[in-house]
Amino acid sequence: MFNTLQSFKHGKFHSLPALAKQLNLKLERLPVSIRIVLESVLRNCDGKKVTEEHVRQLAGWQPNAKRTEEIPFVLARILLQDFTGVPLLCDLAAMRGVAARMGRDPKVVEPLVPVDLVVDHSVQIDHFGTKNALDLNMKLEFKRNEERYQFMKWGMQAFDTFKVVPPGIGICHQVNLEYLAPGVHKSREGICYPDTLVGTDSHTTMINGIGVVGWGVGGIEAEAGMLGQPVYFLTPDVVGVNLKGKLHPACTATDLVLTVTEMLRKAKVVGKFVEYFGEGTESLSVTDRATIANMAPEYGATMGYFPVDARTLEYFRGTGRAADKIDALEAYFKAQGMFGIPKKGQIDYSQVLELDLATIYPSIAGPKRPQDRIDLDKVKPTFEKLFSAPVKENGFGKKSEDLQKVTKAFDGTEIKNGDVLIAAITSCTNTSNPGVLLAAGLVAKKAVELGLKVNPRVKTSLAPGSRVVTEYLGKAGLLPYLEKLGFSVAAYGCTTCIGNAGPLPQAIDEAVAKNDLVCAAVLSGNRNFEARIHPNIRANFLASPPLVVVYALAGSMLLDLRNQPIGKSKDGKDVFIGHIWPTADEVKALMKFAMDAPTFQRMYSDLANSSVLWKKIPAPAGEVYSWPNSTYIAEPPFFKDFAMAPGAVGGINGAKVLGIFGDSVTTDHISPAGSIKPTSPAGIYLQEHDVAVADFNSFGARRGNHEVMM
Repeated sequence: MFNTLQSFKHGKFHSLPALAKQLNLKLERLPVSIRIVLESVLRNCDGKKVTEEHVRQLAGWQPNAKRTEEIPFVLARILLQDFTGVPLLCDLAAMRGVAARMGRDPKVVEPLVPVDLVVDHSVQIDHFGTKNALDLNMKLEFKRNEERYQFMKWGMQAFDTFKVVPPGIGICHQVNLEYLAPGVHKSREGICYPDTLVGTDSHTTMINGIGVVGWGVGGIEAEAGMLGQPVYFLTPDVVGVNLKGKLHPACTATDLVLTVTEMLRKAKVVGKFVEYFGEGTESLSVTDRATIANMAPEYGATMGYFPVDARTLEYFRGTGRAADKIDALEAYFKAQGMFGIPKKGQIDYSQVLELDLATIYPSIAGPKRPQDRIDLDKVKPTFEKLFSAPVKENGFGKKSEDLQKVTKAFDGTEIKNGDVLIAAITSCTNTSNPGVLLAAGLVAKKAVELGLKVNPRVKTSLAPGSRVVTEYLGKAGLLPYLEKLGFSVAAYGCTTCIGNAGPLPQAIDEAVAKNDLVCAAVLSGNRNFEARIHPNIRANFLASPPLVVVYALAGSMLLDLRNQPIGKSKDGKDVFIGHIWPTADEVKALMKFAMDAPTFQRMYSDLANSSVLWKKIPAPAGEVYSWPNSTYIAEPPFFKDFAMAPGAVGGINGAKVLGIFGDSVTTDHISPAGSIKPTSPAGIYLQEHDVAVADFNSFGARRGNHEVMM
């Protein structure tokens, strides 16, 4: 074994520089992300699950080599969201039951690393545009999901290492960034090690923005990690992205991430680590970095990693982390030689790509895929072209002469192709970033002061990923202006980004469906697959929060924002986008309200008592779950005939291919999360069990019952 345990002022650590000397290797040339994985392999080397050979193989990582070896990666913690986390809790509960039936202590089944489940996927936008929308939506959420929340509360009292962040706090990735991530862990033996994790959600990669190695996995892998097993993955290539220059003041982090997504999709980074370096990377705020890291699944990478540097420490201070934790983070990464953004030529990458930040242009992405970026001044002609283009060319296959056709709903509302019907400031991708949220508020302020209004057919909503957002928008004096345009806080959760947009007004919904209109949703999210946002909205565009407000005002994708006015001011003058777009200095002047440590500490100080509705949910007691009759939570059948000795595995004969799939297979295709049709097998099952169609909820909410999902 290796003699690498050394001391520093916060305890002990397994030194990578010491390992480099023992192996006579230049480990400082390895990508930082690989070194963090190497530290885990070194620290957990027990000669069984993790061997000396595993350490040597990874320490000898070569930029361009045949990838055949798997890495056993032992994690520091696990992150769950409620849709994908509840089935894992069902498995743990079932294992407890097996232990009890076999006369064993049920407590032998216990997660060996900390597990945090954040409830963020359940809330829907049923109510919007009013100050009481948040209260009404939360009451509906608790009514629909009471059985699930009771089960989670049982888990909290049954397992020592299982914690729940209640509904109404925020989105798991933003809560992870702002609160859960400790920077550096310390074991009972006083050994310090870097934060690492996997999560049961694709966008777990957002945490890469603060130098944490982590990504999204399936439930089985997360469950293995919970129970102390390594997560195995093929040794990856690491693509280095050299960001140069600085963003133009009129551009946002959203414009940047959409460009990065487009570029890296073309570079084919699927299954690879991406690591950012260079002076452009150094210039980005941590929240800008987190936005780019968040969309790693969209550009296909396993991770989009940003090393720890002075800006990381600044973010930890701004979000109210304890001084000793920040000091430990800095000291640890400096002791390991991993502090700071690498400069060009310092690291050996499998491939190096470059992007000049000065070339970034305001843009949106869509209408069906995140990588299909469109320059803002080309949105109108692109929509016109795609309207009549064949479906196989990403179009809608409609007749070009129908583009301007006016349809009247039964209530008299006029609707056309290209009309914006949903405008949502949503998703951890952007609501974690004060720069773009303050910009959206400033756009709203200028628009209201000029007398602009949102067309009543547009369903507007503001669903921040954390309650801190509402605090700083209020302190900056911008929230009232957003509310006047209909962007009242409707929820703290994923909402529109995951398809929980809620219903459109019946008259509009019927007119769109009956006439097969191609209408649009504009959202500050990360995914825009057709019908994901709403079953009847076919064109979905990803945009920065300020552009979401602009398109809500414009009301149509067929407006040339460069040359056409958004609307008329109260004195009858044309208002163009330049009249309401904020300057960088205006945003910067308000940033002091956003990074306020006492606010973060107050918002995250007493989560268990943060919601009256959550406190009212009864918590079942006991170490073993009783499995009351429920169509939400059911005991998994996998452990029915469990024995301590495995049974014989029979031969496989006459196996057939079940399916051959093309490109762009998404998590939505693999496991549905949206609405349940009454005529589907799941819908029939629920009706047979006396569940009214109005109470179906969603596939995601019912993942704790295998019968519904099968």
